[in-house]
Amino acid sequence: MEEIKSLVEAATHIVVVQADNPDADSLGSALALEHMLGDMDKQITLYCGVDIPTYLRYMPGWDRVVRDLPKQFDLAIIVDASTYTLFEQLEKTKQLAWLKSKPVIVLDHHAVVENRLDFAKASIIDGKYASTGQLLYELADKTGWPISKQTAEFLMTSILGDTQGLTNDLTSAETYRVMASLVEHGADRPMLEDLRREASKMVPEIYKYKARLISDTKFAADGAVAYVTVPQQDLNEFSPLYNPAALIQFDMLQIIGVKLAIVFKRYDNGKYTAAIRSTTQAPIAAKLADTMGGGGHPHASGFKIENCKSFGEAEKKCLDRAAELLSELDGNRPRLHN
Repeated sequence: MEEIKSLVEAATHIVVVQADNPDADSLGSALALEHMLGDMDKQITLYCGVDIPTYLRYMPGWDRVVRDLPKQFDLAIIVDASTYTLFEQLEKTKQLAWLKSKPVIVLDHHAVVENRLDFAKASIIDGKYASTGQLLYELADKTGWPISKQTAEFLMTSILGDTQGLTNDLTSAETYRVMASLVEHGADRPMLEDLRREASKMVPEIYKYKARLISDTKFAADGAVAYVTVPQQDLNEFSPLYNPAALIQFDMLQIIGVKLAIVFKRYDNGKYTAAIRSTTQAPIAAKLADTMGGGGHPHASGFKIENCKSFGEAEKKCLDRAAELLSELDGNRPRLHN
């Protein structure tokens, strides 16, 4: 933490970098840093290689996130990611070399990842934190960085995002203590929830599409796994309005007997991705994603396959591994079926 403090104090222009899969934790952490370091008279640029998803745009400041690194900066801070796999856009746009040429700090709570970033000047990568927002709170508390009301609300948003509203087992006693402290700093949790719910509202076309996804949902592992596949055509039409995974996964986990919800996305260029969510009774999402070359948390994870030769084989491998992991939980082997 002392090295991080020194690097920040020495910098004038700092870029806060999110991975290519922004979520509430990464965006909340980035915006918290923008306010926290801005209050220390630092110039801040927010970067992400992809557009911020619509469902996250309830956070004021999301529109300040840009898709190109600035031509000049002194320091970069990467939040909520520590693997090369999540920074393909930087590589495609030839900006990764520019990032590597500068001092870089990595702040992440994903303790186990593949292909870890190897160029950070300083880092905190620790799975004891429920979210990167919680990590940031401790960093600010120990370095004396300011936590304004706005900063506190973004930190709270990031924590609520990765803990599913403090409902999953990432939440620890320390997480509750941090939440209480953020309230003392002025964070208004009811207001944040109102903003999130307002942003989650859907247009009629999405409401009808949700019904389609429900109809297309299949089951495996004796009904313990619910899954659905979203093709490129649907992604083109509906993703700009609402992320299909965010649209359907909560409902999938409300089905009696379902412990895992998987949303596969199939692209025409051969890319194949999956968003995996699990109930508190089945903390195996990260293990499942790891099998497929991805990673994440026990209850929220994902994977991506470039140039997938057979979508069917990839799906079967994922579902078979899900069945194996579930069998380890209850002592018998579930039977796959569609």
